[in-house]
Amino acid sequence: MLGLVENHSLPRTAAFFDLDKTVIAKSSTLTFSKSFYQGGLINRRAVLRTAYAQFVFLAGGADHDQMERMREYLSALCRGWNVQQVKEIVAETLHDLIDPIIYDEAASLIEEHHTAGRDVVIVSTSGAEVVEPIGELLGADRVVATRMVVGEDGCFTGEVEYYAYGPTKAEAIKELAQSEGYALDRCYAYSDSATDLPMLQAVGHPFAVNPDRALRKEALAREWPILDFHRPVRLKQRLPAPTRPALVAAAAVGAAAATAGLVWFASRRRAAAS
Repeated sequence: MLGLVENHSLPRTAAFFDLDKTVIAKSSTLTFSKSFYQGGLINRRAVLRTAYAQFVFLAGGADHDQMERMREYLSALCRGWNVQQVKEIVAETLHDLIDPIIYDEAASLIEEHHTAGRDVVIVSTSGAEVVEPIGELLGADRVVATRMVVGEDGCFTGEVEYYAYGPTKAEAIKELAQSEGYALDRCYAYSDSATDLPMLQAVGHPFAVNPDRALRKEALAREWPILDFHRPVRLKQRLPAPTRPALVAAAAVGAAAATAGLVWFASRRRAAAS
Protein backbone atom coordinates (compact mmCIF):
# COMPACT_ATOMS: atom_id res chain seq x y z
CA MET A 1 0.00 0.00 0.00
CA LEU A 2 2.72 2.44 0.93
CA GLY A 3 5.36 1.38 -1.53
CA LEU A 4 8.75 -0.20 -1.15
CA VAL A 5 11.31 0.40 1.57
CA GLU A 6 12.86 3.84 1.33
CA ASN A 7 15.98 4.23 -0.81
CA HIS A 8 18.44 5.63 1.73
CA SER A 9 20.38 7.48 -0.97
CA LEU A 10 17.31 9.74 -1.28
CA PRO A 11 16.22 12.42 1.26
CA ARG A 12 14.54 11.14 4.41
CA THR A 13 10.76 11.02 4.67
CA ALA A 14 8.17 10.98 7.43
CA ALA A 15 4.49 10.29 8.07
CA PHE A 16 2.68 12.97 10.09
CA PHE A 17 -0.39 11.89 12.04
CA ASP A 18 -2.98 14.02 13.74
CA LEU A 19 -3.99 12.21 16.96
CA ASP A 20 -7.63 12.68 17.97
CA LYS A 21 -10.12 10.76 15.75
CA THR A 22 -7.23 9.92 13.41
CA VAL A 23 -5.10 7.56 15.50
CA ILE A 24 -7.38 7.27 18.54
CA ALA A 25 -11.17 7.27 18.59
CA LYS A 26 -11.66 10.15 21.06
CA SER A 27 -10.17 13.45 22.22
CA SER A 28 -6.95 12.59 24.04
CA THR A 29 -7.23 15.52 26.46
CA LEU A 30 -10.90 15.07 27.33
CA THR A 31 -10.45 11.31 27.82
CA PHE A 32 -8.42 11.97 30.98
CA SER A 33 -11.06 14.17 32.65
CA LYS A 34 -12.29 11.44 35.02
CA SER A 35 -8.71 10.65 36.03
CA PHE A 36 -8.04 14.33 36.70
CA TYR A 37 -11.22 14.45 38.80
CA GLN A 38 -10.12 11.43 40.81
CA GLY A 39 -6.73 13.10 41.28
CA GLY A 40 -8.41 16.19 42.70
CA LEU A 41 -7.52 18.50 39.79
CA ILE A 42 -11.08 19.24 38.63
CA ASN A 43 -14.56 19.16 40.15
CA ARG A 44 -17.68 17.24 39.10
CA ARG A 45 -19.02 20.18 37.11
CA ALA A 46 -15.85 20.25 35.01
CA VAL A 47 -16.14 16.50 34.42
CA LEU A 48 -19.67 16.95 33.09
CA ARG A 49 -18.61 19.85 30.90
CA THR A 50 -15.70 17.91 29.40
CA ALA A 51 -18.01 14.93 28.84
CA TYR A 52 -20.32 17.20 26.85
CA ALA A 53 -17.35 18.60 24.91
CA GLN A 54 -16.30 15.03 24.11
CA PHE A 55 -19.81 14.28 22.83
CA VAL A 56 -19.80 17.37 20.58
CA PHE A 57 -16.32 16.47 19.33
CA LEU A 58 -17.32 12.90 18.48
CA ALA A 59 -20.71 13.82 17.00
CA GLY A 60 -19.44 16.17 14.33
CA GLY A 61 -15.94 17.33 15.00
CA ALA A 62 -15.06 20.83 16.15
CA ASP A 63 -14.78 23.83 13.87
CA HIS A 64 -12.39 26.74 14.40
CA ASP A 65 -14.66 28.66 16.80
CA GLN A 66 -15.37 25.56 18.89
CA MET A 67 -11.67 24.74 19.07
CA GLU A 68 -10.92 28.27 20.24
CA ARG A 69 -13.55 28.06 22.97
CA MET A 70 -12.22 24.67 24.03
CA ARG A 71 -8.66 26.02 24.14
CA GLU A 72 -9.70 28.96 26.31
CA TYR A 73 -11.70 26.72 28.62
CA LEU A 74 -8.95 24.11 29.04
CA SER A 75 -6.26 26.77 29.52
CA ALA A 76 -8.26 28.34 32.34
CA LEU A 77 -9.13 24.92 33.77
CA CYS A 78 -5.51 23.77 34.11
CA ARG A 79 -4.27 26.98 35.75
CA GLY A 80 -2.57 26.01 38.99
CA TRP A 81 -2.25 22.30 38.18
CA ASN A 82 1.03 20.75 39.29
CA VAL A 83 2.75 19.53 36.13
CA GLN A 84 4.39 16.54 37.81
CA GLN A 85 1.03 15.40 39.19
CA VAL A 86 -0.50 15.63 35.73
CA LYS A 87 2.31 13.52 34.26
CA GLU A 88 1.89 10.92 37.01
CA ILE A 89 -1.89 10.68 36.46
CA VAL A 90 -1.40 10.28 32.70
CA ALA A 91 1.28 7.62 33.22
CA GLU A 92 -0.88 5.66 35.67
CA THR A 93 -4.02 5.64 33.49
CA LEU A 94 -2.54 5.73 29.96
CA HIS A 95 -2.92 2.04 29.17
CA ASP A 96 -6.43 1.77 30.64
CA LEU A 97 -7.75 4.85 28.84
CA ILE A 98 -5.82 5.14 25.57
CA ASP A 99 -4.81 1.59 24.63
CA PRO A 100 -8.44 0.44 24.03
CA ILE A 101 -9.26 3.37 21.71
CA ILE A 102 -6.32 3.14 19.29
CA TYR A 103 -7.54 2.44 15.77
CA ASP A 104 -6.22 -0.86 14.47
CA GLU A 105 -5.96 0.67 10.99
CA ALA A 106 -3.82 3.54 12.31
CA ALA A 107 -1.53 1.20 14.23
CA SER A 108 -1.05 -0.85 11.05
CA LEU A 109 -0.23 2.28 9.05
CA ILE A 110 2.35 3.34 11.63
CA GLU A 111 3.97 -0.09 11.36
CA GLU A 112 3.95 0.09 7.56
CA HIS A 113 5.63 3.48 7.54
CA HIS A 114 8.31 2.31 9.97
CA THR A 115 8.89 -0.82 7.88
CA ALA A 116 9.29 1.41 4.81
CA GLY A 117 11.97 3.40 6.65
CA ARG A 118 9.93 6.53 7.38
CA ASP A 119 9.83 8.41 10.67
CA VAL A 120 6.43 8.68 12.35
CA VAL A 121 5.50 12.04 13.89
CA ILE A 122 2.38 12.71 15.96
CA VAL A 123 1.17 16.30 15.49
CA SER A 124 -1.58 17.16 17.97
CA THR A 125 -3.37 20.17 19.42
CA SER A 126 -3.56 18.41 22.79
CA GLY A 127 -1.00 19.19 25.49
CA ALA A 128 2.48 17.70 25.45
CA GLU A 129 1.97 16.09 28.88
CA VAL A 130 -0.73 13.92 27.29
CA VAL A 131 0.56 13.54 23.73
CA GLU A 132 4.17 12.59 24.48
CA PRO A 133 3.27 9.43 26.49
CA ILE A 134 0.74 8.46 23.82
CA GLY A 135 3.39 8.95 21.14
CA GLU A 136 5.73 6.68 23.08
CA LEU A 137 2.96 4.08 23.42
CA LEU A 138 2.45 4.17 19.65
CA GLY A 139 6.16 3.97 18.89
CA ALA A 140 6.27 7.42 17.26
CA ASP A 141 9.69 8.91 16.57
CA ARG A 142 8.69 12.49 17.37
CA VAL A 143 5.81 14.47 18.81
CA VAL A 144 4.58 18.00 18.11
CA ALA A 145 2.02 19.19 20.71
CA THR A 146 0.67 22.25 22.48
CA ARG A 147 2.87 23.48 25.34
CA MET A 148 1.57 25.39 28.34
CA VAL A 149 3.65 27.91 30.32
CA VAL A 150 4.94 26.44 33.60
CA GLY A 151 5.66 28.78 36.50
CA GLU A 152 8.57 28.62 38.93
CA ASP A 153 6.31 26.69 41.32
CA GLY A 154 6.03 23.84 38.78
CA CYS A 155 2.38 24.63 38.02
CA PHE A 156 0.63 25.70 34.82
CA THR A 157 0.04 29.45 34.64
CA GLY A 158 -2.92 29.07 32.27
CA GLU A 159 -1.01 30.70 29.42
CA VAL A 160 -0.13 28.92 26.19
CA GLU A 161 3.52 28.87 25.14
CA TYR A 162 2.96 27.10 21.79
CA TYR A 163 -0.40 26.20 20.24
CA ALA A 164 -0.15 23.31 17.75
CA TYR A 165 -3.19 24.14 15.69
CA GLY A 166 -4.02 24.93 12.07
CA PRO A 167 -1.19 26.74 10.27
CA THR A 168 1.22 26.25 13.18
CA LYS A 169 1.10 22.49 12.56
CA ALA A 170 2.24 23.07 8.98
CA GLU A 171 4.98 25.41 10.20
CA ALA A 172 6.14 22.78 12.70
CA ILE A 173 6.48 20.02 10.11
CA LYS A 174 8.29 22.39 7.74
CA GLU A 175 10.77 23.18 10.53
CA LEU A 176 11.17 19.45 11.20
CA ALA A 177 11.74 18.88 7.50
CA GLN A 178 14.61 21.36 7.56
CA SER A 179 16.20 20.02 10.75
CA GLU A 180 15.74 16.32 9.93
CA GLY A 181 16.19 16.45 6.16
CA TYR A 182 12.68 15.29 5.25
CA ALA A 183 11.58 15.75 1.64
CA LEU A 184 8.02 16.98 2.20
CA ASP A 185 6.94 16.19 -1.35
CA ARG A 186 7.58 12.53 -0.51
CA CYS A 187 6.07 12.66 2.99
CA TYR A 188 2.63 11.55 4.18
CA ALA A 189 0.04 13.24 6.42
CA TYR A 190 -3.20 12.03 7.98
CA SER A 191 -6.00 14.00 9.64
CA ASP A 192 -9.76 13.99 10.25
CA SER A 193 -10.26 17.77 10.42
CA ALA A 194 -10.44 20.63 7.94
CA THR A 195 -8.47 22.69 10.46
CA ASP A 196 -5.47 20.56 9.43
CA LEU A 197 -5.67 21.51 5.75
CA PRO A 198 -2.37 23.46 5.98
CA MET A 199 -0.58 20.34 7.27
CA LEU A 200 -2.14 18.12 4.60
CA GLN A 201 -1.26 20.60 1.85
CA ALA A 202 2.37 20.69 3.02
CA VAL A 203 3.11 17.08 2.01
CA GLY A 204 3.07 15.14 -1.21
CA HIS A 205 0.78 12.37 0.09
CA PRO A 206 -2.16 13.74 2.13
CA PHE A 207 -4.92 11.45 3.44
CA ALA A 208 -8.29 12.35 4.97
CA VAL A 209 -9.13 9.95 7.82
CA ASN A 210 -12.72 9.80 9.11
CA PRO A 211 -13.03 13.34 7.70
CA ASP A 212 -15.45 15.95 8.98
CA ARG A 213 -17.83 17.41 6.41
CA ALA A 214 -15.53 20.26 5.40
CA LEU A 215 -12.46 18.06 5.00
CA ARG A 216 -14.41 15.44 3.04
CA LYS A 217 -15.50 18.13 0.61
CA GLU A 218 -11.91 19.36 0.21
CA ALA A 219 -10.54 15.83 -0.15
CA LEU A 220 -13.04 14.97 -2.90
CA ALA A 221 -12.28 18.22 -4.73
CA ARG A 222 -8.51 17.64 -4.49
CA GLU A 223 -8.81 13.89 -5.19
CA TRP A 224 -7.11 12.98 -1.91
CA PRO A 225 -7.59 9.43 -0.61
CA ILE A 226 -10.24 9.09 2.10
CA LEU A 227 -9.70 6.42 4.75
CA ASP A 228 -12.26 4.96 7.15
CA PHE A 229 -10.84 3.90 10.52
CA HIS A 230 -13.41 2.22 12.77
CA ARG A 231 -11.76 -0.67 14.63
CA PRO A 232 -10.36 0.40 18.02
CA VAL A 233 -8.22 -2.40 19.45
CA ARG A 234 -5.74 -2.86 22.28
CA LEU A 235 -2.18 -2.89 20.97
CA LYS A 236 -1.30 -6.06 22.85
CA GLN A 237 -4.20 -7.86 21.13
CA ARG A 238 -2.81 -7.08 17.69
CA LEU A 239 -0.38 -9.22 15.72
CA PRO A 240 2.40 -6.72 15.04
CA ALA A 241 3.83 -6.51 11.57
CA PRO A 242 7.41 -7.79 11.49
CA THR A 243 10.02 -5.06 11.45
CA ARG A 244 12.79 -4.89 8.89
CA PRO A 245 15.40 -6.24 11.37
CA ALA A 246 13.02 -9.08 12.22
CA LEU A 247 12.50 -9.90 8.54
CA VAL A 248 16.25 -9.87 7.93
CA ALA A 249 16.83 -12.08 10.97
CA ALA A 250 14.13 -14.51 9.86
CA ALA A 251 15.65 -14.71 6.40
CA ALA A 252 19.10 -15.33 7.91
CA VAL A 253 17.74 -18.09 10.15
CA GLY A 254 15.94 -19.66 7.21
CA ALA A 255 19.08 -19.58 5.06
CA ALA A 256 21.14 -21.08 7.87
CA ALA A 257 18.59 -23.86 8.38
CA ALA A 258 18.53 -24.62 4.66
CA THR A 259 22.32 -24.72 4.53
CA ALA A 260 22.47 -27.02 7.55
CA GLY A 261 19.90 -29.29 5.93
CA LEU A 262 21.91 -29.54 2.73
CA VAL A 263 25.10 -30.31 4.65
CA TRP A 264 23.31 -33.03 6.66
CA PHE A 265 21.78 -34.52 3.49
CA ALA A 266 25.15 -34.54 1.71
CA SER A 267 26.85 -36.22 4.66
CA ARG A 268 24.14 -38.91 4.74
CA ARG A 269 24.61 -39.50 1.01
CA ARG A 270 28.39 -39.91 1.45
CA ALA A 271 27.88 -42.25 4.41
CA ALA A 272 25.44 -44.41 2.43
CA ALA A 273 27.77 -44.53 -0.57
CA SER A 274 30.69 -45.72 1.58
